Amino acid sequence: MSEIKKVAVIGGGTMGNGIVHVFAMNGYEVHLIETKKEFAERALNTIDKNLSRMVNKEKITENDKAATQDRIQTFLSVTEGVQHVDLVVEAVPEIYDLKKKIFEEVDEHAPDYAILASNTSSISITKLAAVTKRPDKFIGMHFFNPVPVMKLVEVINGLETSEEVTEAIMEISKKLNKVPVPANDSPGFVSNRVLMPMINEAIFCVHEGVAEPEHVDEVMKLGMAHPMGPLRLADFIGLDVCLDILNVLYDGFKDPKYRPAPLLVKMVDAGKLGDKTGEGFFKYDK
Repeated sequence: MSEIKKVAVIGGGTMGNGIVHVFAMNGYEVHLIETKKEFAERALNTIDKNLSRMVNKEKITENDKAATQDRIQTFLSVTEGVQHVDLVVEAVPEIYDLKKKIFEEVDEHAPDYAILASNTSSISITKLAAVTKRPDKFIGMHFFNPVPVMKLVEVINGLETSEEVTEAIMEISKKLNKVPVPANDSPGFVSNRVLMPMINEAIFCVHEGVAEPEHVDEVMKLGMAHPMGPLRLADFIGLDVCLDILNVLYDGFKDPKYRPAPLLVKMVDAGKLGDKTGEGFFKYDK
């Protein structure tokens, strides 16, 4: 398999701009693909702020920052953006039909040798791979937020992912100064299969009047050495995202233990989604 030098990242949102950032900072040419010019500019502005923060903390130099930004090119079309790349990483919202549509287009226009990866946190890699003509070159590359800071990359093998592709993604994750951890395709993989039931149970505790949100979080931080409580983490992730993942787990396993807490459903219906709306289990300055 040829060396990965050029990468396309589809989506410049919270996860996407972080993925672009780490690839570009580690010497890769990156094609950032967005649907609108203002979305692409917003992603570049976020990357600029995060790089400036690293310069201020003396983790990188101004020259490093400039070189990183020079490696990023923006595209407003998947067709053009995936030309001549070695790896495509999809980082769009957790909606199967949206990802399916994107990967059908990517498969048609990316080079035959290109590896296709999804940053999905819960959708089946095998199911996504099946919409392409290269399921052996399809893999999950699940980064964690904030991407420039968090070390973990969950590397998920689909049913037909080749060993060669798994090795290549494990290797490139290490070159990004991340720690890759392999897992096989199953609803929620390892991270969300373990995390989401904990968050859900914390929400049930609030729903049933066992404790206030701050007290639930305090118990988990002080008693279980969690750096962030489960309800604060849920707000950070986005309550709508938590609900989507719990529904994937519930549908995938048909097990009532994954049933989303009614309070979570109610808060999402009310538009109280956490950090991004200014209010979830806690209130924030938007």
